[in-house]
Amino acid sequence: MYLKSIELQGFKSFANKTVLKFNKGITGIVGPNGSGKSNVADAVRWVLGEQSARQLRGSKMEDVIFSGTENRKPLGFAYVAITIDNSDHKLPIDYEELTVARRVYRSGESEYLINGHISRLKDVQELFFDTGIGKEGYSIIGQGQIDKILSGKPEDRRELFDEAVGIVKYKKRKALAEKNLNIEKQNLYRVTDILSELEKQIGPLSRQSEKAREYLKLRDSLKALDIQMYLSEYARLKKASAEYADKLNIAQNNLETTRKALEAARLEYGRMEAALEERGGRIDALKNQISDIQLEREKAESEIRLLKEQVRSEEAAEGHYKERQAQVSDGIAGKKQEVSQWEQEMTGLADKIAALQDAKDQAENQLDSMNGSIDKLRQAIEEKNSDVIESLNHIGSVKAKLQRYDTMLEQIQIRKSELNQRLLTMQSEAASREETLERYSREQKELDARREYLQKKLADCHEKGQMIQKQIDDFHDTLNAKEQEYHRLSSRFQTLQGITERYEGYGNSIRRIMEQKKQTPGIIGVVADIIKVDKVYETAVETALGGSIQNVVTKDEKTAKLMIDFLKRNRFGRATFLPLTSILPKTLPERERILKENGVVGIASELISCGPEFDGLADYLLGRVVVADHMDNALKLARKYRYSLRIVTLEGESLSPGGSISGGTFKNASNLLGRHREMEEMETRMERLKTELALLNRQTDEAHDAKRENKRRIGSIQEDLQEIGLKSNTIYVNVNQLKSSAASQGATYKELSGESDELKRQTGEINTFKKDLLKEREAQELLKSEAEGAIEVLNEKLEAEILRQQEFSGKTSELGIDFSGYIQKQNFLKENRKRILEEIQALEREYEELSGKVSECKCIIREKTEKIQTMESKAEMMETGDASLDKELELLSAEREKMTAVHKQFFERRENLSDRCSLLDKEIFRLEHLSEKCEEDRTKLSNYMWDEYELTYNKALELQKTDSEALSIEDIRRWISELKKSIKGLGNINLNAIEEYKDVSERYTMLKTQHDDLVEAEGKLTGIIHDLDQAMREQFRENFVKIQENFKRVFAELFGGGKGTLELMEDADILDAGIRIIAQPPGKKLQNMMQLSGGEKALTAIALLFAIQSLKPSPFCLLDEIEAALDDANVKRYARYLNNLTEDTQFIIITHRRGTMNAADVLYGVTMQEKGVSALVSVNLIENELTK
Repeated sequence: MYLKSIELQGFKSFANKTVLKFNKGITGIVGPNGSGKSNVADAVRWVLGEQSARQLRGSKMEDVIFSGTENRKPLGFAYVAITIDNSDHKLPIDYEELTVARRVYRSGESEYLINGHISRLKDVQELFFDTGIGKEGYSIIGQGQIDKILSGKPEDRRELFDEAVGIVKYKKRKALAEKNLNIEKQNLYRVTDILSELEKQIGPLSRQSEKAREYLKLRDSLKALDIQMYLSEYARLKKASAEYADKLNIAQNNLETTRKALEAARLEYGRMEAALEERGGRIDALKNQISDIQLEREKAESEIRLLKEQVRSEEAAEGHYKERQAQVSDGIAGKKQEVSQWEQEMTGLADKIAALQDAKDQAENQLDSMNGSIDKLRQAIEEKNSDVIESLNHIGSVKAKLQRYDTMLEQIQIRKSELNQRLLTMQSEAASREETLERYSREQKELDARREYLQKKLADCHEKGQMIQKQIDDFHDTLNAKEQEYHRLSSRFQTLQGITERYEGYGNSIRRIMEQKKQTPGIIGVVADIIKVDKVYETAVETALGGSIQNVVTKDEKTAKLMIDFLKRNRFGRATFLPLTSILPKTLPERERILKENGVVGIASELISCGPEFDGLADYLLGRVVVADHMDNALKLARKYRYSLRIVTLEGESLSPGGSISGGTFKNASNLLGRHREMEEMETRMERLKTELALLNRQTDEAHDAKRENKRRIGSIQEDLQEIGLKSNTIYVNVNQLKSSAASQGATYKELSGESDELKRQTGEINTFKKDLLKEREAQELLKSEAEGAIEVLNEKLEAEILRQQEFSGKTSELGIDFSGYIQKQNFLKENRKRILEEIQALEREYEELSGKVSECKCIIREKTEKIQTMESKAEMMETGDASLDKELELLSAEREKMTAVHKQFFERRENLSDRCSLLDKEIFRLEHLSEKCEEDRTKLSNYMWDEYELTYNKALELQKTDSEALSIEDIRRWISELKKSIKGLGNINLNAIEEYKDVSERYTMLKTQHDDLVEAEGKLTGIIHDLDQAMREQFRENFVKIQENFKRVFAELFGGGKGTLELMEDADILDAGIRIIAQPPGKKLQNMMQLSGGEKALTAIALLFAIQSLKPSPFCLLDEIEAALDDANVKRYARYLNNLTEDTQFIIITHRRGTMNAADVLYGVTMQEKGVSALVSVNLIENELTK
């Protein structure tokens, strides 16, 4: 494989199309400086994919396009193509010959071509991987790259070696794999997050979906039963209505006949009634007279009966009182006899108590005598014991005194030696005390001044700290409140945004249509998205719109028809469309008059805002709707305009034309109109809260910084104060100690001199006291012995006396118990006697009261008897006058009875006719009501079927199941009730949950599969990266050793001796380690590259390039004046070594050195015959120019 040709057009200085053809071996390109020969190397580098304008000696990629000269215009593009012979198929492509081209335009567009086919940069780069050809390879070397190899960091040489050892393609693959791995990880994180969210949704949606399916199943069953019920009831009501109409006709005819007969009967009845009234008047007058007489007589008889009853009552009371007097008298006698019995018993009991009292007193006196004797014996024993104890105490005291005197003698001796020592110490301390006190006084004054300053400073800091803390607390409270508000608003905003984007709250058909909005430009949106309304009018306008709020607005009928076909085709349900081209505005008659009515807020279409293109739509939907402030004014307005207006109130009540009223609460609390307004308000509020939160955070941080600084200062001041306090306390203690020591030292010194004489005197006294104490101890021991003998005799007498006292004490206790029993019995008898005497007194008082009542009853009986006799004589006189009036009344009554019989016949006939008319009226009313009720029930049934299922009677007949089992009305009603109960038991139903669950479930399954695939891909990519790392390490290690050996050999050949080595940087990964070049030219010490001359550096770099070429020859190599810094001798060596490498590599060398030209097989000359335009010329012309 070798480079056959290069074609340039518009590239840098090669304005014209220029073709350079090459053969195997060495081809030289020569020419003066600035002729453009290096542009050939740039062209090859550019066509192989160089993206850096700086590497092409420009500032931007546009600089590679011919920019024009004084005589030529700039070109619009640059084009370079290289043709490579691929007959040995070293390149992984089936073509024998390969042409790679690149074209760029001034507009910035560019393209790559492989054999005329547009390709990618990646395709070009992958094509030349591991061949040494490419922008990272070693097939194109210029002077800049020589400097980079030599002067750059060890890490910068890495690319050259990677290409040489053949791991560039692995690194590219690794980088791609790592990039893909990162992408897979990101995708995995994203998919995992989505899966976790979907897992939270899928459970509730599953339950909601099952509930919705159950609801739909029940609703379908209910629909079938409702249809059956509707048809049965409709037929029954229709039949009943016809029957009622027939009966109504019959009743109306009967009523007309009866009314005529009733009118004739009424006239005759009136005549008879007048005659009866005349007779009745006379009879009533007589009856009134008789009635008055009878009333008086009955009143007298009633009073007589009452008086007789009162006499009987008084007589009975008198007998009762006498009977009670006898009972009371007997009771008094019995009680007195009982008192005499109790008194006799008390007299006998008193004698017994007196005898027992004497015996008891005698026993107690004897017992007291015995107790006195015992007490005297015990007292004597106690006195003797006290004498013994006193003797023992005295003896012990004597012993203690003796021991104390011995101890005192020892202490006196010790005290004498201590006195001498203290006198010496006091003399030495007195000398330095005064000096120390003066020093402490000065230090204390300094500390007090410093403390006062620090305390004032500390108070200021504390005050400042409180202010800062209060400020921080205020900031935190405000910050927490605003953060909570922000999170609440953000959560609500995201929820509303999601709801709005998904068109939640709308029917399934509406959501499906809005999904097609992007694909169908004719869809404008739903009504709720188009109109805007103030919050105060939202409820009213939403009520006025009703179901129209979900209508879809389209540009024309064509779009509406298209969407209806879409809904039918996919069975997504129904929707209402409002094409702007076909809807006509609706206006309200008497508009100005209505607006002036009390309570009218306005016309609904004027209370909303929308784009001018939707004004007709607003009038169509709301132009005839009046908005009132409240229900009372709405009702007044409706009545005034005879229920011809559609009125809504601000609270959402609706009055329809015809008089129907709707109101209450909404089933769905979602406000479709208010969503966008609420979102805009929340977004504004959130932005304002963001700004406020940022400011508060900044202020809080500043306050915390100030608090920390203040706290640090307080801590520092407190440490200083603590140190001052410690020093001050130390000084205070030391001064007090010194002063107390000085005050006591003088007195102590005087005391010490007299203390010695006192000690001598005390020694003599102590010896005298000891002798006296020994005599006293002997006397006390003798007394103790005598007292102990007397105690033994007294104890024997005490024991005998105690035994006699115990026997006599038992007898005395028995007498006391008997005496107590008699005393209790005596007290009981006294209490009973007292009680009976009180009862006798009460009975005597009652007897006297009863005697008075008996006398009073006798007087009352006498008065009542006299009054009865007077009333009976008066009653006999009234009875005589009543008899004559009764005879006259009987005559008139007989005459009236005859007339009444005739009158009654007419009355009964009139009443019968009247009752018949009334019954017929009621029957007609009932039949009319039943007929209307049938019609109303039929209308209600039809309305119910339309509202619930959008079914008419004929449609219901079509849907009726002919093969279904016939059920009775009661069975149908029972089934309907059970179904409704079951539906109600399901609770709130989300019908969209079925579709949402299906979508979420499908999405979850898809994402779960993606998740598993991503996990698997991650594992595979990790394995690929590991395998690539292992392969690269092995290949780099193996080939680097070969390059090291080649570099040693080539370096020695080019330098004519010396030593050159390559080393990897220590402690670095072999895949990333930099490469250090160490050169030791002949006759010189081993030294760093920076210490070599320019020629030595260039030759070292050339040696490295030739070493790499020896390991892995590139198909061709383009060298751009890399030998420019060499002297002639080294140029000859360089040229000679080139010839050694031509067997495997084609060399294209750009040079102006004759030694290199001599080594070339073919020479191309580049010159600028036209200023600014490079061209190929004959070599002879170039040679002549060079020799001038």
